[in-house]
Amino acid sequence: MKRTRVVAQREIRNFIDHPTAYILMVAFLGLGLFLTFRSVYALGVASLRPLFDLLPWLFAVFIPAMTMRSIAEERRTGTIEWLSSYPLSELEILSGKLIGNWVFVILSLVGTLPMALGVLLVSEADPGIMLAQYIGASLLALQGVAIGLWASTATKNQVTAFILATSVSFALVFIGTPVVLYGLTPLVGTALSRLSVMGHFENVARGVIDLRDVVYFISTAGLFLAMAVGLLVKQRLSVHRESFGRLRIGITISLGIVLVANLLGGRIPGRIDLTKENLYTLSSGSKETLNNLTDLVTLKLFISDELPSELQPTLRDVRDLIKDLDRAGGTNFVVENLNPSDDLEIAAEARSLGIIENEFNVLRDDEFEVRRGWFGLALLYADKQEVIPFISGTADLEFRIASAISVMTTDDRPNIAFLTGFGALGETSFPSLTRSLMERYEITSIDLSIDQMELNPTNTDLVLLAGPKEAIPETTIEEIENFISKGGGALILVDKHQVSAETPTTSLVTTGLEGFLEKRGIGIDAGMVLDYGSNSNIQMGQQGLFNVVRPYALWPIALKGQLHATTRDLNGLSVGWATALTVSDSVKNIERLWITTEAGGIQPPNSLIMPDALLQPNPDGFQTVTLAVALGGEDPEVSNPNPSTGRIIIVGDVDFLEESFLQANPDNLIFTENAIDWLAQDESLISIRSKTRTPPQMVFTSDFQKSGLRWGNLIGVPLVVVILGILRITGRKRRAKVRWGDLIA
Repeated sequence: MKRTRVVAQREIRNFIDHPTAYILMVAFLGLGLFLTFRSVYALGVASLRPLFDLLPWLFAVFIPAMTMRSIAEERRTGTIEWLSSYPLSELEILSGKLIGNWVFVILSLVGTLPMALGVLLVSEADPGIMLAQYIGASLLALQGVAIGLWASTATKNQVTAFILATSVSFALVFIGTPVVLYGLTPLVGTALSRLSVMGHFENVARGVIDLRDVVYFISTAGLFLAMAVGLLVKQRLSVHRESFGRLRIGITISLGIVLVANLLGGRIPGRIDLTKENLYTLSSGSKETLNNLTDLVTLKLFISDELPSELQPTLRDVRDLIKDLDRAGGTNFVVENLNPSDDLEIAAEARSLGIIENEFNVLRDDEFEVRRGWFGLALLYADKQEVIPFISGTADLEFRIASAISVMTTDDRPNIAFLTGFGALGETSFPSLTRSLMERYEITSIDLSIDQMELNPTNTDLVLLAGPKEAIPETTIEEIENFISKGGGALILVDKHQVSAETPTTSLVTTGLEGFLEKRGIGIDAGMVLDYGSNSNIQMGQQGLFNVVRPYALWPIALKGQLHATTRDLNGLSVGWATALTVSDSVKNIERLWITTEAGGIQPPNSLIMPDALLQPNPDGFQTVTLAVALGGEDPEVSNPNPSTGRIIIVGDVDFLEESFLQANPDNLIFTENAIDWLAQDESLISIRSKTRTPPQMVFTSDFQKSGLRWGNLIGVPLVVVILGILRITGRKRRAKVRWGDLIA
């Protein structure tokens, strides 16, 4: 090991003392950072995924250019014989060079850390995902360096070594792309996807370290290192000697082991979820739902053997999720894996359950053919069933399964009442929300304008009051207060502003809820919330040949406030023409759910709302504005003094539940469903539903901060590398002059 370390140190010194290394590093960082910032800033998302999606292609050129001289130059100049004269084996020589080259690639990746730290500072990006991405990049670099060393050992010419390593690296990336897999049979496509870099690296880049992916990178790196050792040993062995035959057999066996381990390694268990909210780990809500089963629930998974290769990554995730559910389910949860393509009775059963045989286009002999396959599941409990005819993805699959089990095994469903009258909106105004709630709740409607209205927690679990436009009588408000004091829940959406469709202005609305909320320490500001740091874009219409889009400060994208079950795992809430809420410091049991950035503010009432007419940003007037709060429940610091009192959530907006806002930001609907579950004190599904895998928004407090992050990395990082290179190279020359001076003297 000591001799390997000496070779590695020599290799690292060769890099840091050679100007080519710094040129390669600057080229790698310059191109990678430029393309990453271009994507990140255009999308406005806090994620390094653009960099790591590009990394396999960058490494396919950068690493061969770096490793091409490692052995080829030694062989061309004859120094390989000098190196071999030392008590070093071929394995020690190549292992040392592998480590030295790998360390240099890692040093190049370190140049992207300032960008990662900057993204973390201006957003709520997940550091766990970034850690997994850098671990994956390190494994990818190890594989690439091994390929480069093998190519450099195979030839004396550096250019030939570069072309050979680049070709192999690109081939391992390219065979996993849709353009290749689309025209192959499912069997061949699946095999190639398992041998490709893309599927394994993309899996790690999402934040999960899977043992199958680690085995792939380490085994392929070991294989190319073994082949490089074989080529180096071959130079001093006769092809007729027995030792040469053993060498060839050993490399062949190594190749077979690597192929078997990766082609048949789908059953290798072991996975570490590094995401902050354990997005790819079975939620506590799923475990609780399964643990509470009192009777048998059967999950039947209908999957054909020969599904298109494009579905293989989804299939892998589905099988992993089902295995996790099976392990957590105990004896009352049974999983059956069925293949309808091999059994007509199973196919008939699948059709009777409503699972369809899907058609796929495949390319054969330059023509499209239609193939059929099964990819669905069914949940059975007593005489009830829930079916997913086709599994299109795994983003919400855990929630769909857990929710279906909860619905089937629960006899009594909670009741939610939409309070209408006085301009308040009913369930027909929120079609997406209503469809989601119908699966688990009994939905009713109560007209507040009826004199004999009576709310009773015994038959109504919670109420939803959405944006009344007229003053509600005190007697009606007292009835709502009595309902809450007896343990009922209330979701109140306050809309203080009536937007005029004819003129770009708003008018104030008096609802009668002001006093009701003030008694609970919550005030309603007459102004309208704006946020210059985090907001949605608005279409300005067609101007010439282009559709103009610009930020609209009156449509803030709110950030999470205090930790709360309803906002867990969510990135932001998109609101429009929202009402500002104020919270009294004297009330302890209030939690701010959604707030603006520090660049928020309040626009005076009755102002123009056109984008061109908004107030110019004034940093002196910036403040953090509250958009939604929760009252009741268990406070993390103060115990609830009155356990019988129900829970309340107040949101200063109604527009966020409109279809256009829901399509733009799915978190809006997820938060509302979470809020209703929390108010009904049924929180088992919140941790599952809230799993969102979309990255959060970038939030800049000033243009200087935004420009500083970009240009500090695009110019600053390469400049630092150049300066360090100049200092090292010139220092080497000075040290050489000093040594020669000592010899002459």
